[in-house]
Parts: sequence; C-alpha cells; structure tokens
Amino acid sequence: MAEAGRAKNGLNNSELWGGLVGLALGMFVIWSGYKLKIGIINDPGSGFVLFYTGILMCLFALSIIIAAVTEGGPTVGSLWAGTRWTKPLVVIACLSLFAFLFEPLGFLLSSIPLLLLLLRVIDPVRWTLAIPLAVLAPLGVWWVLKRALLIQLPSGIFGIG
Repeated sequence: MAEAGRAKNGLNNSELWGGLVGLALGMFVIWSGYKLKIGIINDPGSGFVLFYTGILMCLFALSIIIAAVTEGGPTVGSLWAGTRWTKPLVVIACLSLFAFLFEPLGFLLSSIPLLLLLLRVIDPVRWTLAIPLAVLAPLGVWWVLKRALLIQLPSGIFGIG
C-alpha cells in the first residue's frame, strides 16, 4: 500500500502532471524554434537555440514522467496542505502597487516604501536595521543605474531622482 499523501499511479500524481505540462511546454518551444528556422551548426538560424532547448526540456520532462509512473509522487492535495497564503498575497499586492506607483512617484519614492514594507511585514526586521536598508539599498541601486550605467529612471512628479 502506498504511504499517505503519495500517488503511485493515476490522475492524482502531481509529478505526473508537472511532467506532462513540462513536456507540452517543451514541444511548444521546439515548434517555435522550428518555425524560426533552425539552420545548421555552422550557420545557425534564429530558432537554433530555441529548438535544441525545447528538446532538452522534453527530455527532462520525460524523465520526470517516467519517475512519476514508476516511483509515484505526492498527491496534488498534499502539495497545498498547510500552505499559508497571507505573506505571498501581501507580496503580490505590494509589487502590484509598486508597479502602479513606479512612474508617477519615481524610482526612489516608490522603492523605499516597498522595501520598508517588505522588510517589516514579510520577514520582520527591527526598525533600526529596516530603515537604513530601505533607504540605502535603493539609493545605491539608483546611483549605479543612473550615474554609473547612465540608465534613465523615472523621477516622478516631485522630480526626485
């Protein structure tokens, strides 16, 4: 008898489903590479790397499918047991808000509050460490991108940055 939370055969084997999705994705990548013209090793076409990457993806997916059929794998329900959704949903909400505020507020005024919120809410860090990190890390990234690499970043409505 299979141990609890594992599916030897059948539609409840999550590794089987993962392998099938990977196989379908690999076949799509192969097809896309083929449509872009593969070419030859001495004169590769634009789909050369894509085509052979798809073949590699299919081989890996087939190895997962074979292992899932022969050895079994966790059930689909056991993968989600005990999952805590609050922190991932908070991160998604924070990143969505950041994406909306990035251009209107600019890089610095949107990334400093984001980093402070993530440092305090997701993985609580004491204030004496969170504030300097939330200010200095975006300032350092801003300096490297804007001054050293000469990449234009949005300065927002206040013109900061």
